[in-house]
Amino acid sequence: MTFLPQEIIKNKRDGKVLSQDEIDFFIQGITNNTVSEGQIAAFAMATYFQDMNSQERRDFTMSMVNSGDVMDWSDMDLNGPILDKHSTGGVGDKISLMLAPIIAACGGYVPMISGRGLGHTGGTLDKFDAIPGYNATPNNQLFRKTVKQVGCAIIGQTANLAPADKRFYATRDITATVDCIPLITASILSKKLAEGLDGLVMDIKTGSGAFMSNLKDAQDLAKAIVDVSNVNTTAIITDMSQVIGYTAGNALEMSETIDYLTLKNQEPVLHELVTTICAEMLVQGNLANDFEQALKQVNNVLTSGKAAEKFAQMVSALGGPNDLMENPDKYLAKANVIQPIYPEQSGFIHSMDTRMIGMAVVELGGGRRMATDNIDYSVGISDFCHVGDKAELDQPLAFVHAKDTHQAKEIAQQIKKLIKIQAQPMKAPKNIIEKIVKS
Repeated sequence: MTFLPQEIIKNKRDGKVLSQDEIDFFIQGITNNTVSEGQIAAFAMATYFQDMNSQERRDFTMSMVNSGDVMDWSDMDLNGPILDKHSTGGVGDKISLMLAPIIAACGGYVPMISGRGLGHTGGTLDKFDAIPGYNATPNNQLFRKTVKQVGCAIIGQTANLAPADKRFYATRDITATVDCIPLITASILSKKLAEGLDGLVMDIKTGSGAFMSNLKDAQDLAKAIVDVSNVNTTAIITDMSQVIGYTAGNALEMSETIDYLTLKNQEPVLHELVTTICAEMLVQGNLANDFEQALKQVNNVLTSGKAAEKFAQMVSALGGPNDLMENPDKYLAKANVIQPIYPEQSGFIHSMDTRMIGMAVVELGGGRRMATDNIDYSVGISDFCHVGDKAELDQPLAFVHAKDTHQAKEIAQQIKKLIKIQAQPMKAPKNIIEKIVKS
């Protein structure tokens, strides 16, 4: 049956329920360029105001999945489940970097398709680009070989993976329709389900550094993703009201990841998030009988060094140096200037504007305002304080890593204003807020 794109847009504009055939026709038009950018924008805006019901969301998501290649691992003779996680993004969110090798060390396979940073959130691929030689866009043969031999590979989205989403998202990004639950759901799941997964864990962040800063919005997105996904999916709502771990910035976060995996430094907030999400994935993939057993497995592969070994193998297999874990300083870029940020009063850290701290990293050159911007991998912030910490006049709240002294001092002054210190003690926020499973 032949449809007109404008009739489909009109139907959605008028609040009608779209059929699977209408949705398939529109997504096919996005893929083969028979639907214009203006029509995509109009459809996105109509959906923004009229929403989609559960069946429309499922049909829309699966049509996006099937707009390109869907990975098939059946010929690879893998002896474990294919698992992945996705985060809605945050500041200092380096969880994927530790998670993939941990799951691989526990017997799972993680073919992780990740993105680059845009706006205040850092991108997983940008962190890997800080490693000289690492190939974030390998051919399909090398990608599959690495997943099979190592157990994990973290790469970028290929042209043939959910191509409709790539075009649709570019239009949403410039038409103020990014924050639309059915469109976010389809965008996230189209790429993840195209990986051919057995299980998925969603890390939905809420707080001052999250896209879903409001808890109810985070809950709505979590429920939508769990409802729409056609594989075993759990959503965990986590706190993003402070920088995760000690660092924000590409080479700094890669260095922290290496320290974490080699047990040199495991910041408690980061550690709880990593181990909880990993344990949930192991239960999902039937690699553990329950959460407690899964948690023990995660800690075992960390303390034994198996997770660090998997990370080293993945980096090497994808073109990075063979001795990155032993000599990170040899390969990871260092900033010209490191400036401490001292508080102007003593007391306790009560809150921080995490989104604006992320934007400060962008201003340093560590992120992008536009997709075409180049990144300075050396810059960022390290040794960051956390909510509930005591602030002393002679103890830095953090250190700015910058290209020059002027920039370092300017950003230090900005960040100082973004951290609220008060006299009375403050309790640290709860890291894991809620877990949502299919009802």
